[in-house]
Amino acid sequence: MLAKGQGPALPPPPMRPEDPSRRGLEVGGAILSLFWVLLILGYVLITPPGNDARTFGLVMTLLMVFLPVALIWTVVTTLRSVRELRAEAARLQATVEAMRSSYVQAQAQAPQGGGMTPSVERKIDEIAAATRQAESVLATFTSRRDSALSVPSADRKVALAQPVVDTAAEQPALALGTPAEDLRSPLTVADFVRALQFPETPDDKEGFRALRLALEDRTVAKLIRAAQDVLTLLSQDGIYMDDLKPDLCQPDLWRRFSAGERGRSIAALGGIRDRTSLALTAARMKADPVFRDAAHHFLRTFDKTFAAFEPNATDAELADLSDTRTSRAFMLFGRVTGTFD
Repeated sequence: MLAKGQGPALPPPPMRPEDPSRRGLEVGGAILSLFWVLLILGYVLITPPGNDARTFGLVMTLLMVFLPVALIWTVVTTLRSVRELRAEAARLQATVEAMRSSYVQAQAQAPQGGGMTPSVERKIDEIAAATRQAESVLATFTSRRDSALSVPSADRKVALAQPVVDTAAEQPALALGTPAEDLRSPLTVADFVRALQFPETPDDKEGFRALRLALEDRTVAKLIRAAQDVLTLLSQDGIYMDDLKPDLCQPDLWRRFSAGERGRSIAALGGIRDRTSLALTAARMKADPVFRDAAHHFLRTFDKTFAAFEPNATDAELADLSDTRTSRAFMLFGRVTGTFD
């Protein structure tokens, strides 16, 4: 289902597909089992009969027959499950690529001004206004039972610093009720960091839960979608964030970056040293305008969101954030665009 006021939930970021072995695991297991049984039968037939040793030998023979056979089929079952999981991951990758291609094609076919016609925009605004009013009424009578929200208050620290509102300069609000987003609980630091890592696997329930909560926050949702766009584009060139191992840097550098410092003094933030990834990214930045626009939009969104996150984060939480896929993409594009020069 779709979250209120948001678009469809995003799939996990693209991960490196691996070609599973499909060369008859069951046939191999059957051959090994049959070979082992024949080997034991041969041993029994050539062993001379005895009195007391015969019974003990029979028991040991049964153990020698069935234990290895059971182990063989356990391995076969495990490998078959791994093959199915890898096939499912490959199908998800293909789905993401198809969605991205459709989006790029739709953007290319859009009007030169880059916007929609006035009639379409007006209709969308009317639908959005009606949706907000309906959400305000529904949120008054309903509540979400989320088990992750029943945690100690120390773990419910808000992720983004709330802006100070100048009530004197504000325009008078219309009497349309409280917006639904104002009734939701603020996104926590833990969920914010987990969402920027994206779900690890299709069965990562905790990752999808954090992603759903992050998409309900307008500011974080912009960063999530911008990161998803650049991660998908990078995967087309075989660049995956899981393959990049950035150098560690002190949390103080992140705080200086949040305060507006740029240049060589914070060059350690650009800890991506993989020359192949840097070269491929730089080349595509020059040749592909869609890729370049997505990269600059992602950098601006990350900068703005991180400035709101840093005041509420501890050094340990900044270190956790720097190890997410989104932060690694920021380091990569920061090095390519000269942010740390």
